[in-house]
Amino acid sequence: MTSINPLSPKTIPRDLVAGLVVFLVALPLCLGVALASNAPLFSGILAGIVGGLFVGFLSGSHTSVSGPAAGLTAVVAAQIASLGTFEAFLAAVVMAGVLQIVLGLCKAGFIAAFFPSSVIKGLLAAIGVILILKQIPHVVGHDADPMGNKSFQQADNENTFSELAEAIFDIQPGAALVGMLSLLLLVGWDRIKLLKKSPIPAPLVVVIFGVVVSLLLRKIGGDWAIETSHLVQVPVSNSPQEFLGFLRFPDFSVLNNPAVYVAAFTIAIVASLETLLNLEAVDKLDPEQRSSPPNRELLAQGVGNVAVGLIGGLPMTSVIVRSSVNINAGVKTKLSTIFHGALLLGCVMLVPGMLNEIPLSALAAILLVTGLKLASPKLLKQMWSEGRTQFLPFIITVVAIVLTDLLVGILIGLAVAVGFILHSNLRRPIRKVMEKHATGDVLRIELANQVSFFNRASLEQTLRSVPRGGHVLIDARNTDYIDPDILDLITDFRNTTASVHGVEMSLMGFKDKYPQLEDRIQYVDFSSRDVQNALTPQRVLEIFQDGNERFRNGTRLTRDLGRQVDATAAGQFPMAVVLSCIDSRTPTELVFDLGLGDIFSVRIAGNIARDKVLGSMEYSCAVAGAKLVLVMGHTSCGAVNAAVDLICSNKTAAEATGCVNLDTLITEIQKSVDMSTCKKPDQWLDGEKKAYANEVSRRNVLRTMRKIRERSSTLDGLVREGKIAIVGGMYDVSTGQVTFFQTPESSQSPLPIAMVTMV
Repeated sequence: MTSINPLSPKTIPRDLVAGLVVFLVALPLCLGVALASNAPLFSGILAGIVGGLFVGFLSGSHTSVSGPAAGLTAVVAAQIASLGTFEAFLAAVVMAGVLQIVLGLCKAGFIAAFFPSSVIKGLLAAIGVILILKQIPHVVGHDADPMGNKSFQQADNENTFSELAEAIFDIQPGAALVGMLSLLLLVGWDRIKLLKKSPIPAPLVVVIFGVVVSLLLRKIGGDWAIETSHLVQVPVSNSPQEFLGFLRFPDFSVLNNPAVYVAAFTIAIVASLETLLNLEAVDKLDPEQRSSPPNRELLAQGVGNVAVGLIGGLPMTSVIVRSSVNINAGVKTKLSTIFHGALLLGCVMLVPGMLNEIPLSALAAILLVTGLKLASPKLLKQMWSEGRTQFLPFIITVVAIVLTDLLVGILIGLAVAVGFILHSNLRRPIRKVMEKHATGDVLRIELANQVSFFNRASLEQTLRSVPRGGHVLIDARNTDYIDPDILDLITDFRNTTASVHGVEMSLMGFKDKYPQLEDRIQYVDFSSRDVQNALTPQRVLEIFQDGNERFRNGTRLTRDLGRQVDATAAGQFPMAVVLSCIDSRTPTELVFDLGLGDIFSVRIAGNIARDKVLGSMEYSCAVAGAKLVLVMGHTSCGAVNAAVDLICSNKTAAEATGCVNLDTLITEIQKSVDMSTCKKPDQWLDGEKKAYANEVSRRNVLRTMRKIRERSSTLDGLVREGKIAIVGGMYDVSTGQVTFFQTPESSQSPLPIAMVTMV
């Protein structure tokens, strides 16, 4: 995570303003969550204070805001009822905090990396939808449901949708006026460029505006006056002693009750899961895309819950609503979170009466606009474009959270996402490549970096699908971990199933990490005597064509070069001899994806057939048994370009370069130049010289093919006997493709490549 100084003069103003906005929004949410949890109202305020001051200071996140969470309301209410007293519940909260500290020390935050992004985005969108649906009644003054409640089923026996219908018949004129004007102010503020760039955030203006309008309406009186039930209701204390009287303390005498431990475990697990999910979601909203350390967050939450449990507060988590408001207000560092906690403490202690003048409808308008930003149509369109495997978990998470509550909805979303992951692992858990070796096809199964139990079904299906007589190679060279069940599957297949099914099995990359599965290559991946004897010129040509295609596609064959060194040490039996240019861009073994001992490689500038070159080629075919001669030229050949320039300028290589031994090479290449079309270097049009030189390269290959037979009776005789073929090829240095061709004199029987005329 990027290190930012919270006390930097550049960020302090933005953070203080953001903290003020978060404070204004957090205040009614803290009270609403406490009310929905059947807990004392002040317990929600305490959770907000500790979440801001303690967790904000200890957390590694600069954007996350912690406090009492709506997702815990059902759990809290159930545990308070189960334990009988709020004090017994506080003991469970303290123990839950200790358990979270242990989870943080054990680095359990790693599970955050495994939350599917579709579920996290679904969580964000669902919170947005809930904010919109839940805040509409509050905007018009229907405040029957606590403001912080996000559950579908409500304490007033209504649900999210029926509450909307109820709100139609319970519009409070004064509150509705404040709410609607606040919405217009928020939307207009975002659309007017001058106001949007203003250092004063729109939510702060809305709150001040709401208070002023509320006071004016109170003077008007009648139905327009906003009643106390539609204003913030912070518990008021008239003295420090009375304020301290709001504190409640845990009853540790209940620790002999097993139900306390069940409650502590439940709170710790649910709070930790929500925190990690919310932390991931908030990081996605962060404009600076900072990454928050999950283990440190668990530690901070644990310390916070221990502290809040000791003084009578509700358990807390990282909360998306407050965090998203924080981000929208322009937060830069965690000073904002700490400042919001300090404001909660100071204002509740010193000026609770002033806070109780804020209309709930103004705060509801702020939350409604926040919801619109979270549940944007752009996000829906993005998830739709990513396909059903992303869209379905996303939309199911949204619907599940809206129709149940945060915890149940997330669990449903995770279950659906895991289902898609399992289905994906069943279909495509491993990379399969059918490799075409000289001795036959080999199915290479490339294991992933981490091979878990979830991969077992697909791997077993793949192994059992190998036909009788087939060969399979399991490649574990890039694998760091293999589940024991997978190792057992591979061992059983190697020892029992493979022989019964008539399948050969090779292993690679196991010996260092898994000694029970020694590396074993059961196929020949180089040109041996038996391989060479079985080959024909046409088959060698096919091997070259397949190899060049693999080279272009980046799907090279798997080779154990160390094993090839050992296997070829006693002798060599190459399948072909390749005469090519010395150009550094045309390494023959790479261009045709070949291994050690597969070819004789003869390289000379301009790929010409001089006496010593012919001697090497004769030995390759007549003595060593090579079945194919390939003469390979290439585009943009420096030797050919030089030959063209020199002959068209009537200069020798020695005169132009000072190299006294080049003329014999250049002269040989120049015999392929048509002097009637030759031009001086400054007479060529753009691109004309390049095309001309490439054509000379091709003609030079054809001429070399003819000269090989003319100058070597040995090779000519082998062609006549049908033992070898002589073919040509042009390598394109810009694409990596080799174009093969033959002449009527290339072989006894025509090969399946282009036929051209000799020059």
